[in-house]
Amino acid sequence: MGALDANKVIQEGQQWRIVTSMWLHAGVLHIFTNMLSLLGDGIRLEQDFGFARIGLLYTLSGLGGSLLSSLFLRKNISVGASGALFGLLGAMLSELLTNWTLYANKLATSTMLILMILVGLMVGILPHVDNFAHIGGFITGFFLGFIILVHPHSNRINQTIAPPGYYTKSKYKSYQHIFLVLSVIALSVLFTMGFVFLFRKVNGNDYCSWCHYLSCVPTPLWSCDPLCNSIQLGNQLNLTCLDNGKSRSYTLPAGLLGRKRLKGGKEF
Repeated sequence: MGALDANKVIQEGQQWRIVTSMWLHAGVLHIFTNMLSLLGDGIRLEQDFGFARIGLLYTLSGLGGSLLSSLFLRKNISVGASGALFGLLGAMLSELLTNWTLYANKLATSTMLILMILVGLMVGILPHVDNFAHIGGFITGFFLGFIILVHPHSNRINQTIAPPGYYTKSKYKSYQHIFLVLSVIALSVLFTMGFVFLFRKVNGNDYCSWCHYLSCVPTPLWSCDPLCNSIQLGNQLNLTCLDNGKSRSYTLPAGLLGRKRLKGGKEF
């Protein structure tokens, strides 16, 4: 019903899942934690830059996260706003850089922001967490921040009251213009490549053998590829998950027989 399933997106042409998945959640706890993050990061940005710009930033970051996830995460199904939320973090970092001279306490601000980003990415290496959505959203938000979250460094003087021969300086610094141009180019290239690869059914893991570790690092404490055995007898389906030994039974329409191995996951 709208979750991000790479096989359905690529093989069945359901590209709309790239957009809808960011508005869905895997439960009350999932949506609660995401909304806490949104309140913590989004309120200040919306107060400073307005609803329209932050709404655009949020949506495009979620799209970028879903796009990267579709290219690399082929086994799991994911939902959630984590990609969009990481886009806000990426935009906060680029906003800090491009408006650096306007910040009074630069060290404290940058340290806190970097810690938040690192903690979020570290959580992403746990199983069942779509860290590719985090990374894609962060990269998208980082470049968008240079484009739409730029503060002027000085106010223009009205030419009608300026003395003769006086020339007003640009209210934006030259490095802000450079960041903006480079970011527009980078986003255009990345999104174009991403959609081309998606429609050509490219599997990113075929070209990057180690990239799967960005989303989950296997340890003795957990498996990155959890499996559940399913035994179906008549209309009774019994699932046993191998990673924790838990079992559950479901009643299905009669007449379905077989033995399967199921894989799955969700994003938090």
